Amino acid sequence: MATIPAHIDALPSDAALGAMLDSHIAAAEAVRNALPALEKAAQQVAETLSRGGTLTYAAAGSSGLMALSDASELAGTFGTAPSQSRIAMAGGVPVDADMPGDTEDATDQTEAIAAAMGPQDTAIILSASGTTPYALAVAKAVRDRGLPVIAIANVAQAPLLDLADIAIPLPTAPEVIEGSTRLGAGTAQKVALNMISTLAGILMGHVHDGLMVNLRPDNIKLRARAATIVTRITGVSQAQAEAALEATDYDTKPAVLVATGISVADARRLLAGHDNRLRPCLERGAASTN
Repeated sequence: MATIPAHIDALPSDAALGAMLDSHIAAAEAVRNALPALEKAAQQVAETLSRGGTLTYAAAGSSGLMALSDASELAGTFGTAPSQSRIAMAGGVPVDADMPGDTEDATDQTEAIAAAMGPQDTAIILSASGTTPYALAVAKAVRDRGLPVIAIANVAQAPLLDLADIAIPLPTAPEVIEGSTRLGAGTAQKVALNMISTLAGILMGHVHDGLMVNLRPDNIKLRARAATIVTRITGVSQAQAEAALEATDYDTKPAVLVATGISVADARRLLAGHDNRLRPCLERGAASTN
């Protein structure tokens, strides 16, 4: 575990930066002991999204920003519907640099957050201390409705974790700047959330050989990336990959299959018959040509 200098403000700048880096590395390493819980959380997230449910991320302050980052990137990375990710940040998502601290004590809207959730939904709730009133109130309201709660806290045996179906303790060392949870605690939370959502994407079949095959390209850069994905999986030329993508309205998974020589209709039918997973479709196609 990294040793935090007592007088970091008195250190030379390079030494202060080194101490900060050591703190971040130690915070990331703190996630390792939570791997079994992260696996359970990823399975829950994958099940929720696969059955059309929604993830409600709830947190305050720095934890809310970590939640916002993860939730906002699901659609772009794994092609999930944007409506399947909701952000319940105390005080609302800031549109400027003003993020008042008192919003974490506000609990008057937490019942409404839970009430907006459906029977197929899951809540992911974060709090560095595990005692934030807003996070606790959302967790209790969701739990009272019988809906699953995934909770992340940076203090072992925190009250928030007691309200969770899947509890993820990430005990991190004291911060380089005491009380500023955007540092070590925020790093551990972001690493954990990224791992959960990435494994969930894999479990849903949206990753093939490390490629984002459920990518929905909506700009020039992403269309070029989709063509590269089709080329790398099938070995066709860039022009053939682009033609397959155009034929499928830039839907990457069926485009991969079309590039192997089947029709768009057959590609979609094959995916539908294999739970929208690309690998078994490709293996079936390879077997049929042998």
